[in-house]
Amino acid sequence: MKKIGMVIILFIAIKTNAQDTSGKALNPLTVSVYVETYYSYDCNKPIDNNKPGFIYSHNRHNEFNANLAFIKAAYNTEKTRANIAVAAGTYMNANYVAEPRVLKNIFEANAGVKLAAKKNVWLDAGIFSSHIGFESAVSKDCYNLTRSILAENSPYFEAGVKIGYTSDNGKWFLSVLALNGWQRIKRVDGNSLMSFGTQIQYKPTPATTINYSTFIGTDTPDSTRLMRYFNNLYAIFNVAKNISIVTGFDMGMQQKEKKSNVLNYWYAPIVIIKYAINNKYAFAARGEYYADEKGVIINTGTANGFKTFGYSLNADYAASANTLIRIEARTLSSKDAIFTKENMLTKNNSIITTSIAISF
Repeated sequence: MKKIGMVIILFIAIKTNAQDTSGKALNPLTVSVYVETYYSYDCNKPIDNNKPGFIYSHNRHNEFNANLAFIKAAYNTEKTRANIAVAAGTYMNANYVAEPRVLKNIFEANAGVKLAAKKNVWLDAGIFSSHIGFESAVSKDCYNLTRSILAENSPYFEAGVKIGYTSDNGKWFLSVLALNGWQRIKRVDGNSLMSFGTQIQYKPTPATTINYSTFIGTDTPDSTRLMRYFNNLYAIFNVAKNISIVTGFDMGMQQKEKKSNVLNYWYAPIVIIKYAINNKYAFAARGEYYADEKGVIINTGTANGFKTFGYSLNADYAASANTLIRIEARTLSSKDAIFTKENMLTKNNSIITTSIAISF
């Protein structure tokens, strides 16, 4: 109750300040709510009702649950902006497990100031969504109900400071970031090195987006420091009024040992096609592959490591402007037997998931 009370007081304080200092009719403060509930059935029937360890969203089997629910306050003026969102759900439990208690429910908390009077240059600091990838934790904003393997195993969120520039014509966005780590709010104990990131996004036409993001840093203490270098490239094409295509490719490298010139690699290509029949009905198909032979990100302990194909098909029904009902069938197929079914190892895993997402 103490935490909820503090958030309410903060909302009221921001709103009061906005009303006192602005004579404009438009209030710079907006409050929004998002709730996504789901039911998922894993055909391998895990005994503990947890899906494989590399899945962090919609990760509970055979139970009704909330994947993500948050309340967010956003404050935007010509020269300043701020966001704060508190959240709960199985997504939060899985992705924030390494964070201290007070930070486990902070979905977003950042503040920014415009640095140039005539140019769109901003300095933002705090906790915000990752600059990597085209999929976010908010399912309604993604083509598929569940997240891809590459999205699940790269940062959803990050903490640090960034400088971002948007060109006058809106076609270019450039940013440089200093970060606490690889999906970290609290830095790894014993690590004195800051991590860094970059993002270049180009929109040559309203129907096309091309993005290249990078990360360089470490997720280990100084005593065992392993440098990590990561590249994320994707493109979004709206090829017709009702057809969209996303193609993406991730490649990461990490030192095999401290101060070693030998690097372990992992990579992941992906293609998603979305077809909207009309404003209410849509379908999306995803094909993906994730290869992490040395177990840098997903360690299986098997001869070939993690080498897995994934296929999924989902159907969406927009019941109203703010309500989305979805169902998805997904199959994962690995080179090695890395999944468990009835106490036996198997190469395949099939999952059916359905969800209802409401935002207002």
